[in-house]
Amino acid sequence: MPKPPPALRSAFRAWRAIGTRWADNDAYGHVNNVVYYAWFDTAVNAYLIEQGALDIQAGAVIGLVVETQCNYFSPLAFPQTVDLGLRVEHVGQSSVRYGLAVFAQGQDSAAAQGHFVHVYVDAATHKPTPLPAQLLQALAPLR
Repeated sequence: MPKPPPALRSAFRAWRAIGTRWADNDAYGHVNNVVYYAWFDTAVNAYLIEQGALDIQAGAVIGLVVETQCNYFSPLAFPQTVDLGLRVEHVGQSSVRYGLAVFAQGQDSAAAQGHFVHVYVDAATHKPTPLPAQLLQALAPLR
């Protein structure tokens, strides 16, 4: 599968600024690839918590990551603040595919981009469950 071109800021609906940390840099002097996935997770879950669509302590429904992917275009490094763009690419019966991109501040093209797929499950049984109305309401502006 060919590598996609870097996404533009205009393709994303919600934003979160995150400061890089000293520990984010690897031996090569740039942010290590594993950090990007942590940023993706933070952007999705922080948005859902802020929208009242996810209660990580007592919610009846939780999202489990079943697929991730990321393409890298340009390096980022500490000390730098990055902007995480978030959008919804697909909504299923019990799953959501979130599109994400990382931008250096002031840049219009993504330094990295990818996706997370969450399957929403009953918190007690971990069996897939239909997406709750409050979650669907929170996702609507991201489409």
